[in-house]
Amino acid sequence: MLASSSLYQAVFIQTLLIEIVMTLLNTKDLGITLGMPLFKNLNLTINKADHIGLVAANGRGKSTLMACLADQLEPTFGDITRVRGLRVGFVEQNVPAELMALSFYDAVLSALPVEQAEYENWRVDVVLDDLAVPTDLHTRLVGELSGGWQRVMLLARVWVSEPDMLLMDEPTNHLDLSRIGFLQNWLGTVARDTPVLVASHDRAFLDAVTNRTLFLREEHSQIFSLPYSEARAALDESDAAKERQYENDTRKAQQLRRQAAKLKNIGINSGSDLLITKTKQLKDRAEKIENQAQSAYQERSAGAIRLVNSDTHAKALVTLDDAEVTTPDGKVLFKTGKLWIKRGDRIVLLGRNGTGKTRLIRMVQAAITSEHASVRAAPTVVMGYSDQQLSQLDDRKSPIEFITSQFDVGDQRACGLLAAAGMSIDLQSRPIAVLSGGQKSRLAMLELRLRNPNFYLLDEPTNHLDIEGQEALEEELQAHNASCLLVSHDRTFVRNVGTRYWLIEGKRLREIDDPEDFFSSALNEQ
Repeated sequence: MLASSSLYQAVFIQTLLIEIVMTLLNTKDLGITLGMPLFKNLNLTINKADHIGLVAANGRGKSTLMACLADQLEPTFGDITRVRGLRVGFVEQNVPAELMALSFYDAVLSALPVEQAEYENWRVDVVLDDLAVPTDLHTRLVGELSGGWQRVMLLARVWVSEPDMLLMDEPTNHLDLSRIGFLQNWLGTVARDTPVLVASHDRAFLDAVTNRTLFLREEHSQIFSLPYSEARAALDESDAAKERQYENDTRKAQQLRRQAAKLKNIGINSGSDLLITKTKQLKDRAEKIENQAQSAYQERSAGAIRLVNSDTHAKALVTLDDAEVTTPDGKVLFKTGKLWIKRGDRIVLLGRNGTGKTRLIRMVQAAITSEHASVRAAPTVVMGYSDQQLSQLDDRKSPIEFITSQFDVGDQRACGLLAAAGMSIDLQSRPIAVLSGGQKSRLAMLELRLRNPNFYLLDEPTNHLDIEGQEALEEELQAHNASCLLVSHDRTFVRNVGTRYWLIEGKRLREIDDPEDFFSSALNEQ
């Protein structure tokens, strides 16, 4: 009893100290090298009131940094200082295999120490209630849950341990808009006083939940006391100023070298030691300026995304004549009414999960390749199709085998195309199954481009793409005036790309002016 009381007092004192001390964690000259340098010289301070967005391209060290902060990985360089007794909760991306056979409830319960799990299982009930997990899911096996509910389970496992700091790695992956809205609200209320570091490619989510933004870079990471969009504008301005300074310094150094060359010739011809000395001084000044000059940061791209839009004279690419969209067992989900997809339309399909968005995409795909009574495609339509699972990729083949078997490009050109898409020579010969999500997405975009389509069907195309990739895809769709029908939960992507919006509601498909009312209602649906 006395030991239990002493332990309680120690935990109470540690918690009180954390409440008083504003700085909970600090890194000094932190660096990680895993085969290649990910980042170095990172100086980061996490305070009590911080909700920090962590932004970087795919494969640039976000998850690795979080593992270091959670004390799961030793940094290559530098130091991490944590306040005494700090409990860091790390919500990782992937579900451990050993949890798949457990129920949702037991998976969360197993995160507690054995003694606490035996006598304080009420903690699990409180957390599941806080996270609005339906009762019928409590007994479902983790392996049977959707990707979205598996992510909620991972968050519950961390939250039940009452962490003093929360690290979240891509928490919105697989979540629909209602659950993203719930998570935004949860971070702003239940977890409001818990410092959070969240890595995400969802720009709208970052704007909603963060007050600081860390741009993780190999050489010079930068942090701004602003949410993502404002911080991105400040970063772009900073980079532009550095680029201007670099150009000015370069011009100055070149001018000095030209002056030095002239003096050298005069000095040699006249035999003047003074001019020779002056020449050396000018060269030294030029070299010093060049060494100090620093080009604006250019992030190493995770791989280019390029699209095309081949020509077609057809005005109506696809015609929907009151088509019935059904479940696999024949249940009618909705009717389309009479609608047309015209050349240059970028139509975003909106609706709650389960209303039939993907079913409509697949129906249109099938109508393009074969006859359909209520869906007709113009004869000149050439389709580019990509679904959520990237099923067009053959995981058994290597990237180079996949590209050369699909298209008449030859090994040499295929290597060049894959390298431009972000795949090094060693990755090109490995099975597609071992590629990261971001690498698979870029390979899928390359496959689309090589099909030379004039109509795109895209189901959640930004899944696994970093912000750089999302912006590149947006720019390509806009620059080529591409025609497409797409589904996406990414609000920023939808706003930037869409020209028309179709909403599935009340078993009907209807056109709306913009997506904002749908976004608002979906985000606030609890």
